[in-house]
Amino acid sequence: MNLLVKGQKDRTLVEVPEKALEYVGFAAYQLADGDTLPVAGLDREACIVLLSGHASIQGSHSQHGAFNWSQIGDRQSVFDDKSPFAAYLPPHTEAQVTAHGTAEIAVCMAPGATGDTLPPRLIEPASMKRSMRGKEANTRYVCDILPDTEAAHSLLVVEVITPSGHSSSYPPHKHDTDDLPAQSFLEESYYHRIDPAQGFVFQRVYTDDRSIDQALAVENNDVVLVPRGYHPVCVPYGYRSYYLNVMAGPKRVWKFHNDPAHEWMLQG
Repeated sequence: MNLLVKGQKDRTLVEVPEKALEYVGFAAYQLADGDTLPVAGLDREACIVLLSGHASIQGSHSQHGAFNWSQIGDRQSVFDDKSPFAAYLPPHTEAQVTAHGTAEIAVCMAPGATGDTLPPRLIEPASMKRSMRGKEANTRYVCDILPDTEAAHSLLVVEVITPSGHSSSYPPHKHDTDDLPAQSFLEESYYHRIDPAQGFVFQRVYTDDRSIDQALAVENNDVVLVPRGYHPVCVPYGYRSYYLNVMAGPKRVWKFHNDPAHEWMLQG
């Protein structure tokens, strides 16, 4: 299985093929002024992330009625030092995103519990926790868009900026075993952006037994799929890395396990 989904240069920036992963679905779009994007999750829940620009989101849910979040958006680039606007849509929500000027939209999806009554909701930047992880050349900056402390059925969504010459998702860790409280099983996708855009980063996805072992050269708008295994990212000097992570699995808990061969870096 090829774990690299290449980005495009048209309205659909990238789209993960249906059923490429069991739990995680993902696509990103670039909309011109006045363009609309329909989002219908059916039996899946969705998290719409306004990556950049301004947009309105309106729609309805069979139990919770109509909603309209008008003229949202507060950043011009994913590399701005700001959290994004986002929206959570439970299963059986019909919605439409309308761009005001150029806007970039990510649609993150995962299985939903159709009998649940979670309402659609706007997720505002002020509600998102921002933090720094790692130290020295392992430092990166994290924004929790939809963490496991906020209501959803399966979805976890987070974005990370990694400075020039740094490593991220590192030391290598995995979450591919349903063995709580030690480790949870979560598939994951990485939507990558590079600054400047002509750059690249490297990502390796590998398992302990090396049944998966792929080292990938990743360019702007590419997606890396992580069905299981460790998944570190390395950023060459001169470029900054952004990625949007989508995780989902049978239990909505993020509990990871470090690669024992490299865990020594966390000591001292």
